[in-house]
Amino acid sequence: MQTIQTRKLSALALPWPVKWPELFGAKCPLILEIGFGGGTYLLHLARQHPEAGIIGLEISNQSLLRAERAVVRERLPNIRVIHSRAETALGHLFEPESLSEVHINFPDPWFKRGHHHRRLMQRDTLDALVSRTRPGARLFLATDIREYAEMSAELLEATPGLDNLLPASWANEMPGRIVTKYEGRAHFAGRPCHYFAYQRNQQPAPFVPVVRDAPMPHAVFASPLSFDEMHTAYTPFKAAAGDTHIGFSEVYQGRSGLIIEIHVSEPTIEQHTALLLAPHGDMTGEYTLKMSTLGHPRPTEGMQLAVRALSEWLISLHPDARLFQHKPESE
Repeated sequence: MQTIQTRKLSALALPWPVKWPELFGAKCPLILEIGFGGGTYLLHLARQHPEAGIIGLEISNQSLLRAERAVVRERLPNIRVIHSRAETALGHLFEPESLSEVHINFPDPWFKRGHHHRRLMQRDTLDALVSRTRPGARLFLATDIREYAEMSAELLEATPGLDNLLPASWANEMPGRIVTKYEGRAHFAGRPCHYFAYQRNQQPAPFVPVVRDAPMPHAVFASPLSFDEMHTAYTPFKAAAGDTHIGFSEVYQGRSGLIIEIHVSEPTIEQHTALLLAPHGDMTGEYTLKMSTLGHPRPTEGMQLAVRALSEWLISLHPDARLFQHKPESE
């Protein structure tokens, strides 16, 4: 692991799941920090564990850029920082029992009631985390929000695959711990911090499958309507199936097709991309609807649902329209 990682990494561009020995250049224990913020703790982990591969997840582009610069500046070859939500990384990037240690420092509490579903510490995410850690792996959590600590304690204590390493639900001090920027602010403001330490035991983990790429979706149909007419008829709409929600927003017309902007929200991933409606070969009145390349989309079940919902709407615009093909391209 002598190469200093400089290229940008994203959960949408990496293989599902990741072959970590190839990414790090060697097989090594994997240590994960979820939401590394300023990167102080992440760099500390890399210095303390030169034998391990240190993986940092973050959704802030500014934080990612700072960490990437620090990795090069301090010549730490065992760090990889990835633009990803925790749910996406745990669902798509890691095989079961692949992590040796996980650190979560001062996660966003998402105070507003309508935002509670965004909290990191909730049952589905914790089950995925337990599934991805190997027996003996340790989990560390720190927060300065009492409500968040109480909620997390309840979840952790109800998780059979984890054992508490502390005499109480949490500790208010953690000797030897490096103080992060946010942690220092909490201390300065007089807010007590709550530290958790758990270890993965030998009990079977919840079954949380690795979500891999689905077949590439597309639809081929015939319609008497032109691109201009379909563009004029279009209005934004929504579609849903189970926990998958799709918003069809703006439509843009080019010389030879339409681009429809979409937001696809699935339990493990959110994608902001577009679908492309283009002529099907040289046949007049025949069209192909497929994923565009905007936003580096991945073929998921949500993307398949998006193609199906939009093609059905386009066909509904004219009684003589008919579907020729609606299946993954690999079939």
